[in-house]
Amino acid sequence: MPRAGLDPAAVVAAGAALADEVGPANLTMGLLAERVGVRTPSLYKHVSGQEDLNRRIAALALSEAADAVGGAVQGYAGRDALAAAARAFRAFVVEHPGRYAATIGVEPSGPDDPLATAGQRLLGAFTAVLRGYEIKETDADHALRMLRSLCHGFATLQAANGFQWSVDIDESFEWLIAFADRGLRAG
Repeated sequence: MPRAGLDPAAVVAAGAALADEVGPANLTMGLLAERVGVRTPSLYKHVSGQEDLNRRIAALALSEAADAVGGAVQGYAGRDALAAAARAFRAFVVEHPGRYAATIGVEPSGPDDPLATAGQRLLGAFTAVLRGYEIKETDADHALRMLRSLCHGFATLQAANGFQWSVDIDESFEWLIAFADRGLRAG
């Protein structure tokens, strides 16, 4: 009999929170079972194992990031949309470094995989940003990869305390947004 209140969504949410604390590489079924107050075998009623848990955390993270970025860009265009998307993405990664890290390198198993669905929603939010620029259709993928690289790189470095010099991090991020805006306008 599953513990009252424990279901797959609760297990994944607890796993995501734990991944944010200890990192996805240190997240184990045993540690998660301890966190939710059950014995490890009880988790297998809700997820099929560590790989399933990791994939579900990645899908949750992509979905949450898509909600954050998609909500942030509503009603904005051009530089304002770019800035809103970049700030929302950065805030998500800094607040949830473990669950975001779980998304890196995970491949969807098919078009109906929750990873694919959530990933497409996040991609769609960044694609909406590009509509405010005169990006040729043939350059859209390049522009999306550039945005992802800039935002991902900055946010993951910040989340890992990778900026240890005296210049204000927020000022540097605003500089990055202005730089990306100039590049997108030139493209």
